[in-house]
Amino acid sequence: MSDKIIQNNDYKDWSKFIFNKIEVAQTQAALKVNSEMLTLYWEIGNSIIEKQQENGWGSKVIDLLAVDLTRNFPDSKGFSVRNLKYMRSFAEAYPQFPIVQVPLAQSETQFVQVPLAQITWYHHISLLTKIKDVTERAFYIAETAKNDWSRDVMLLQIQSNLYTRSGKALNNFEQTLPEYQSDLAKSIFKDPYHFDFLMLANKVKEQEIEKLLTNKITDFLLELGKGFAFVGRQYVIEVDNTDYKIDLLFYHTVLHAYVVIELKAGEFMPEYVSKLNFYISAVDDKIKTPFDEPTVGLLLCASKSNVKVEYAMRGLDKPLGVATYQLEQLVKENIDRLNEDYSADQ
Repeated sequence: MSDKIIQNNDYKDWSKFIFNKIEVAQTQAALKVNSEMLTLYWEIGNSIIEKQQENGWGSKVIDLLAVDLTRNFPDSKGFSVRNLKYMRSFAEAYPQFPIVQVPLAQSETQFVQVPLAQITWYHHISLLTKIKDVTERAFYIAETAKNDWSRDVMLLQIQSNLYTRSGKALNNFEQTLPEYQSDLAKSIFKDPYHFDFLMLANKVKEQEIEKLLTNKITDFLLELGKGFAFVGRQYVIEVDNTDYKIDLLFYHTVLHAYVVIELKAGEFMPEYVSKLNFYISAVDDKIKTPFDEPTVGLLLCASKSNVKVEYAMRGLDKPLGVATYQLEQLVKENIDRLNEDYSADQ
């Protein structure tokens, strides 16, 4: 009897529904616990600030408080001197807790509110240590929550200067896509892309880069950002009885569109845009369904002249962007050193 139930489609759908319910409940419970802990830590940090200002107490009061808290709560490991100082810094950095309010890009009158409880205390400690600008911190809070980054991954994204690269690819999206798609597409592409995980010298062939990118697809997808699903490398598409090979083809689950990526080992040349435009048209006609948004192209070159790129894209009706990539290994800080053993203080 049980075997028949297991094979039943109604049971399968119902069990998936229950699984989803449990996962949602577990996530909400974890978020609630995190929110309550951040609230407690902020309140302690804010109280320290108030008492220091009211009574003129110096940093020694934190040492005294740490001793008293540890004595009264021996099973809690979050009340070390260092962690109490982080609580003070946390409260000082976010006076509007439980949100941080920052201006929208290129606006001084419109603001966006970013909930602080989207990420853990350990993420916040790293952000407070590494990023001084509140707008940049808000960016990494939102991106960490959206992409479900661990603290190590978040630190690597900070190290690669994602904030300054995000949305920087030259493009014609405003002219070729509806507004709701244009803004989203612009935010997805960056410049430059860092392929330092390939551990290659600058002078290598395009095919070698393509092959290694697909071999290290997990790292590649992390650099591309959330939403990219790999379709194929040297993807064959037939046009008028001739086979053409697209360097890299992806589908973006948020844009709901195919993304054609062409990779060039040298400097940008205007004719590269024409070829990419050809591939975008072919994918639109041969692969895209009525449920997909217009195909988007991304040309990646080792270097580029912005003026040449702008001239080459002028008048095109297909959405595409042009960005550079870097192969040389970045000088990475030691992650073990970056990630101090906070757990010892918890």
